[in-house]
Amino acid sequence: MTTEAHVHHPNYVKIWAILVVLLIVSVLGSMSHVRVVLLIAAFGVALVKAYLVAKNFMHVTVEKRWVPYLLIMCLLFIAILFAGVSPDVMKHSGLNWNKNSANPPAQPGAGAATKRE
Repeated sequence: MTTEAHVHHPNYVKIWAILVVLLIVSVLGSMSHVRVVLLIAAFGVALVKAYLVAKNFMHVTVEKRWVPYLLIMCLLFIAILFAGVSPDVMKHSGLNWNKNSANPPAQPGAGAATKRE
């Protein structure tokens, strides 16, 4: 006799419905002007959605030995992206360019002392 390993298939419609509800929560939360609600809607919902997608659609529980390698590669790519983009974003000027949005516009008459006679 052969033994078959029973693979649990998640209810994809239920997971899709949960993801749609979380999408609606995140959109409504982003319309809120309360900072705590905005942060929870942005980051909390994103973490839950990422967990659901990774667990149910990416089959991370099946390929447990590959997860640390994938995580290290993702972090390495994030570091490379940051190292490549940060000099342009963090500097206010370069050899042939200036970031004018970093310099606030001068107030008219702010530097000149007015003298009344």
